Amino acid sequence: MAAAVSLGVLTACAPAGQSTAPSVAPASTAAPAATAPPRLVPTPGPTTQGAAASAGQPGAAPTIPVHPATLGTVSADPVPTSISIAGTAIDMPVVPGGVSGEGAMEIPDAFDRAAWYRFGPAPGAASGASVIAGHIDTASDRAPFSALKSLAEGTAIRVGRDGAPDLTYRVVRVELMAKDKFDGGSLFRRTGPHELKVVTCGGRWLDERMDYSDNVIVTAVPG
Repeated sequence: MAAAVSLGVLTACAPAGQSTAPSVAPASTAAPAATAPPRLVPTPGPTTQGAAASAGQPGAAPTIPVHPATLGTVSADPVPTSISIAGTAIDMPVVPGGVSGEGAMEIPDAFDRAAWYRFGPAPGAASGASVIAGHIDTASDRAPFSALKSLAEGTAIRVGRDGAPDLTYRVVRVELMAKDKFDGGSLFRRTGPHELKVVTCGGRWLDERMDYSDNVIVTAVPG
């Protein structure tokens, strides 16, 4: 079922461990009876990579603007348990992420864990986009997901699954999308060719917003 989502971006990024986004996922295993899809995850505040803030200046938790849509049912495919990306330090557990009461996608506070949007397609699904998201940095250092913006076409991404063989994807493009012009319809889609989307914050750190200006979106296809 297609989702008419227009999920903004990873907005309001906050240092890992200091996220302002709720960390409690919906208790039910069924999709929330809401009319809006998740907004995206919380990511950490600025680091030395051109960020104006220092370790003592926390950021805000990332959320993503949303437009009305109907959440899908929980995927019946094996859930992802890990993600690793060749040539990077990205090799971490993946946990299911639901939707907070504020309509944002839930991700772990820890910078060395990522979340899979559990109300969308799972890696290996027949169609739709599987979304895995995580922090770009901590209050004092860069996190592994900071490498996403520099991935080359063809880079291998391996996704571990619960009770099923690992899957390999290949990067086909990396986009930097402004959060105030973000179109989430293609990100959380449930129809069309199957793709893996790996997302974090990026761009410039904006002191006035306590947030990054953009989202980094890596698109990969099976292979």
